[in-house]
Amino acid sequence: MQEFLGFGVVGNFAGHLEQAGESHSFINMKSEEKDAPKGLFPFYIPYENCYLGRCCINNHKIILPNDLNLKVQAEPEIALECDVKYDEKHLVTKLVPNFFMAFNDASVRNLDATKLSQKKNFSPASKGIGQKLPIDRFVYGGVCNNFSIASFLKYDNVWHVYGENSKLLKYEFFYQKLLDWIKDRLNHQQDGDSLEALRPFLERHNFPTKMIFAIGATPYMPFAQEHFLQKGDEVVIIAYNHLQYSFEKIQNLLEEDTLQTKEHANLSYVYQIVE
Repeated sequence: MQEFLGFGVVGNFAGHLEQAGESHSFINMKSEEKDAPKGLFPFYIPYENCYLGRCCINNHKIILPNDLNLKVQAEPEIALECDVKYDEKHLVTKLVPNFFMAFNDASVRNLDATKLSQKKNFSPASKGIGQKLPIDRFVYGGVCNNFSIASFLKYDNVWHVYGENSKLLKYEFFYQKLLDWIKDRLNHQQDGDSLEALRPFLERHNFPTKMIFAIGATPYMPFAQEHFLQKGDEVVIIAYNHLQYSFEKIQNLLEEDTLQTKEHANLSYVYQIVE
């Protein structure tokens, strides 16, 4: 992962952007479709001489910003590990997803920032990525049809449901529609408002052939809307096969403390303690 460029999709789940207080950043943006994502942001670019060059993946802890006034929320997402193909002009022509996994795109909410990415890579442990699950084919009817994403937060020794329990098929853009949209953003997104032009990152890294894409956060449950992360909180994000596990079974894995102590097939999770 330390050699992968990491990007995130903004606004790919109905309602999340408004809950996160970010919708105003895109009020002037025009898109061809009403529910289209708003843009693509970098969260980790290896060797960049700025905050983006800081490796921010830690699957065991979240380190809060040094400024104690900054408020952070977890963001329950799915990430795709993709091969990237280019043409002779180094334009991205194809993305091939090989794996998917649970992902925490934790974000600062009240930072006065010019770019969304400044709210994303806020410490050396501001992201988490779960076990890789192989993708047979990234089309309707493939393995991703059978998966959902759930998230939980343990506060004061009580587990709370954090984000909406959502099937992956509820993403606004998914499968080929999502891949085509990401490809277009990598090639053509311009610097403006809270987003960066992305092609310069690809050029500086000699057009990398592997990337990670976090494809958007689920909406929050009421508890998560009101609770910002505090030291000692425990955050869990789980991608699970809903034909094999019920939501109640996933909850029981946490209540019985067996998520990390036993092997579980068809499940990818991030378990982080807030520091």
